[in-house]
Amino acid sequence: MLFIIIRLLYLILCASVVAMIVRSENPPGLIGDYPITSFVVLLAITQIATFADVLLRRFSLQVISAVYFGLLVGWLLSNLLNQALDPAITDLTYVREIKILTSIIVPYLCVTWLLHTKDDFRFIIPYVEFSKEVKGGRPYILDTSAIIDGRIADMVETNVLDSELVVPTFVLKELQNIADSKEKLRRNRGRRGLDVLAKLQANQNIDVTMHEPQNEDGAKNASIDQRLVETAMQLGGRVITNDFNLNKVASVQGVDVVNLNDVANSLKPRYLPGERMQIKVIKEGETAGQGVGYLDDGTMVVCEAASSLIGSDADIIVTSVLQNSAGRMIFGKLWEHHEN
Repeated sequence: MLFIIIRLLYLILCASVVAMIVRSENPPGLIGDYPITSFVVLLAITQIATFADVLLRRFSLQVISAVYFGLLVGWLLSNLLNQALDPAITDLTYVREIKILTSIIVPYLCVTWLLHTKDDFRFIIPYVEFSKEVKGGRPYILDTSAIIDGRIADMVETNVLDSELVVPTFVLKELQNIADSKEKLRRNRGRRGLDVLAKLQANQNIDVTMHEPQNEDGAKNASIDQRLVETAMQLGGRVITNDFNLNKVASVQGVDVVNLNDVANSLKPRYLPGERMQIKVIKEGETAGQGVGYLDDGTMVVCEAASSLIGSDADIIVTSVLQNSAGRMIFGKLWEHHEN
């Protein structure tokens, strides 16, 4: 709306100036003989700027800069080349034509070369580049499993994360493939991931961007995990995942990883050996006599000599806690058994 208002004001201003020129006491040239035609023609000429504005809006600043510097460098090189060729072509018949061709071909080659290499030589070629200011420091690269998991959206709501979230295009494509699966459970997981991604994009507290990795065509044969690691290396970012294997692969290659399971475990209430707790025994354990129950957050509790208490509550005392990136398990004994 703002641009429409500005263009209308520009049109009114141009029309006023052209009308002043046409209606002046001594209009130049043919303007005095054909005032109406002159008014229309001059006004149309002033609106070329508006058409250029609408057209240039479709191009990025990098492309415009590449064309501009390509023409500038090409013009300088063609002049230098023509001066260098001057002594050699003075005896030829088509000297002027050769210079004209040189002045056309060299700028064209410069423009096309800059357009092809604008992303590779950003520090050599003096591009004028404006980048969007993003929050925080190093970006987070989202894994497919982290998006489907959904807890990343809850973390963003707490304002814990203040850096940019990056979703590589191959991750988005994998989400779409999962959402289009014929298997109902897999299809639901994919749709959940797309819903979580839409929720992240709608959140004003975080910047979410789609990223097209370099050499994407050459990396199609690599695994998703390896492509995520390479993207994190390119962007200097960290990977967010709850995939234990990706965690290991990224750590070996020196890429920082934020494992959602580790984050969740670090925020869970900690039970130390010797503390007393109560659980409901749900099923038998793998070892004879063991009973298994779960805390409200899903943590598995294995209790010795509790297989006979399936379906009832049991007071236990914690003997040990096993915690890693794959989750957490609590081991204990019956409180009465401990006292005896």
